[in-house]
Amino acid sequence: MGSTHEPRANKLMREPLKAGTAIDYLEYRDVTPLIGREYPTASLKKIYDAPDRDAQLRDLAITICERGVAFFHAPQDDLSVDEQKDITDLLGKLTGRPKENGLHVHPLWNDPNNLAMADGRVDENIYVINADAQKKLYATMPNHQDMDRQPPDLAREWHSDSLYENCPSDFSFLRMQETPPSGGDTLWCSGYELYDRMSPPFKKLVEGLTATCAQPVFKTACAAGGYPVTSPRGSPLNVDFEFSPSHPVVRTHPVTGWKSLYAGIGIHVTKINGVYSYEDTLIRDYVARLITRNHDGIARMHWTRGACAIWCNACTLHAATPDTHLVEGNRVGVRATGIGDVPYFDPASTGRREALGWPSY
Repeated sequence: MGSTHEPRANKLMREPLKAGTAIDYLEYRDVTPLIGREYPTASLKKIYDAPDRDAQLRDLAITICERGVAFFHAPQDDLSVDEQKDITDLLGKLTGRPKENGLHVHPLWNDPNNLAMADGRVDENIYVINADAQKKLYATMPNHQDMDRQPPDLAREWHSDSLYENCPSDFSFLRMQETPPSGGDTLWCSGYELYDRMSPPFKKLVEGLTATCAQPVFKTACAAGGYPVTSPRGSPLNVDFEFSPSHPVVRTHPVTGWKSLYAGIGIHVTKINGVYSYEDTLIRDYVARLITRNHDGIARMHWTRGACAIWCNACTLHAATPDTHLVEGNRVGVRATGIGDVPYFDPASTGRREALGWPSY
């Protein structure tokens, strides 16, 4: 099915969107010059209830597309789960995603190991983040047992949400309901900056590549549990067991028009297409090295109860820190995720540094 939805190389570049002034009143600080924005006192509930809600959410969405991720440290306890879902949906709708798309439904929604939320409810558009439950949910993943007996390769944890779908995620909104005293931080890496840190010849190389993003664990999990896979999943293109699409290694962001490294590393990337196996390994190891040697392109969130993060999957990779087993307490959060455009690379687009007139490195 992936070949049916190959990146549309000849697609005309969308006109980039610019934020207005609707959220200029919010206190903020940038996490680093390259990625992330913190809103230490903002109330998402007040934004949602405001008369100019759509204008504020549109500006917030564009800001997140430019900055990669937004942190809301003040507890957002007054925001309902339905409002969290609606905000996630509106962020995509207000920035031009396909009208037929909506919120993602996890492929393993029918699995009995999925946990209810803190209030006891279950919702097909909410994925409950819980380390203990995820261990059961992905018990059929190859090498799952070995991961308990050797130091894990955390480079493979970097990913963009729903990369295994023909039409992957745009915005994700995670709210933490329970946290241990330390550990469980999430890191985001700027795909814009990963692209811009490459040499011009290497940029040309990866711009012409696609990657197969297969996730066979969903089929094996459904077979082992005896339940059907969820279908459709936020888009008419995300159906049945179609979990091996080809996505561009470098994509053009549909909102900013900037080039971003996208499908070059991580748990959902099976192979780089059209290259030899040792070249595949070389490229992915190179991307991992770009991440580790350029930590100025990373934003880190230390979670507290009620804190939220909203990020754009089209221009960031993220990874959770699997260290909560060393401390008392559990890490539990609720996440809503939207479904955006089919990823594409537009040759007419530019990198962020070129677009903003920044130095090349």
